[in-house]
Amino acid sequence: MLRRDVLKSLAAMAAVPAAALAAEPGLQLGDGVPFDAETVVSRARALAASPYTPRPMIPETWRNLTYDQYRKIWFDSRNALWEGSDRPQRVDVFPPGLYFPQPVEINVIEAGRARPLAFDMNVFDKTDKFPDVEIDSTLGYSGLRLRAELQEPGIFQEYAVFQGASYFRGIGTGEIYGLSARGLALRTGDPSGEEFPDFTAFWLETPQSGARNVVLHALLDSPSCTGAYRFDISHGEVLQMKVSATLFAREEMRHVGIAPLTSMFLFDETMRQRFSDFRPAVHDSDGLLIHNGAGEVIWRPLANPVSLQISAFSDNNPRGFGLMQRPRDFGDFADLEALYHKRPALWVTPGEDWGQGSVTLVEIPADLEIYDNIVAYWRPSRPIAAGESHQMSYTLDWGASPAPATGMPLRVLNTAIGGRPEGGNIVAIDFEDGALVPEDLSRIDILVRGSAGDVTPGLVQRNPETNGPRLAFTFIPGEADLIEFRAQLRLDGAPLSEVWLYRWTAG
Repeated sequence: MLRRDVLKSLAAMAAVPAAALAAEPGLQLGDGVPFDAETVVSRARALAASPYTPRPMIPETWRNLTYDQYRKIWFDSRNALWEGSDRPQRVDVFPPGLYFPQPVEINVIEAGRARPLAFDMNVFDKTDKFPDVEIDSTLGYSGLRLRAELQEPGIFQEYAVFQGASYFRGIGTGEIYGLSARGLALRTGDPSGEEFPDFTAFWLETPQSGARNVVLHALLDSPSCTGAYRFDISHGEVLQMKVSATLFAREEMRHVGIAPLTSMFLFDETMRQRFSDFRPAVHDSDGLLIHNGAGEVIWRPLANPVSLQISAFSDNNPRGFGLMQRPRDFGDFADLEALYHKRPALWVTPGEDWGQGSVTLVEIPADLEIYDNIVAYWRPSRPIAAGESHQMSYTLDWGASPAPATGMPLRVLNTAIGGRPEGGNIVAIDFEDGALVPEDLSRIDILVRGSAGDVTPGLVQRNPETNGPRLAFTFIPGEADLIEFRAQLRLDGAPLSEVWLYRWTAG
């Protein structure tokens, strides 16, 4: 999905001042209907009992907009929902068109009644370069943006966006958008092709004055299933989304991705030789972190492979997983525009026992940073049978370092891999400093294993910049095209560091 361009366009829209007041300012609400906690669940259940019917397309004049034309129309924030009120949130909507050819139903809940937002061109501003487009009953907004007073009173800054299929994005205060989450992933990486469920309708609960959270309900629909979702969203340095959902299967679903995350990884110090670039690294996320049901903490650096690769980390009742962005200094990327060091990491915490399954990582070859080529999700072992329902809950934490820190082993800070003049490759893994790191590093036990080739035992030295230990080892792949590595620092028989896993591939 080319969401890199979409994110840039959204940022540009948010920065453009409105040229004139709308003729009738404010989002227009239709007549209300009763709404309660079971409304979306009942609708999803009823929808699943019927064959899948795609939503209607918007007029062709909207669908044929170019990227530059789509940037010529933007929401006038003076028309935001709850603008001028004492409500702690503001809500913007996005125009349809370009990558968003189908409308999304958006409703506002207050006093037990849901009122729909009617499509209104007057809530948008545009330049004289925006083409004439057809206005008919198929039109609707393509998504919504949430804003709140994050840093200064009276200044409402955005912190979450729901737009496009079941994609949504969030940021902690002071960050910029990077990776995305999705409501559900189906058949990711399968030869038969992936299915992309859509959020087709949203219901926003009107927040009370002074509240830090907002509740958003969503209806999901796809050929395979429907779903009723509830998001309890609280902004802050770490943006938290408490998610609960019920899925209803139209047909058997054998490859389901729960809490799917989508990101971009182009290159870093593990593969500099493939990219001629002035920047040291280019990525939204640099590693997959897993806290498995056995208590083991695993760090798997991401890769941009030359061919599709899928890794499954089998587990029972995982404690959490997520895509991290551990480099946090400008010099780690040296990019004045993309500001990759300000992109959030995203941590998933299950709300109940998820049983047997696997944290699955899909890495897709990419040659440009506009492509999202990384997907991570929980895949249950048991298929969901046709006609069956499946309930789940989890928490999404978006921030610079949202994974739990208390009681965790030393984190991996960086991985670098490069060739040696005399042959073979050297791997350098930097770990953070910590209270348990002994002054005498010779006390540390080293575990280094490779599934093929010749691998040296490894050497630990202190990195003077981080003051933490660096583990270095060399390997000669020989005839191997693929090697799975596992490394860890241990002290007195107990884990000192995360388990470092890496898949090396030839070429």
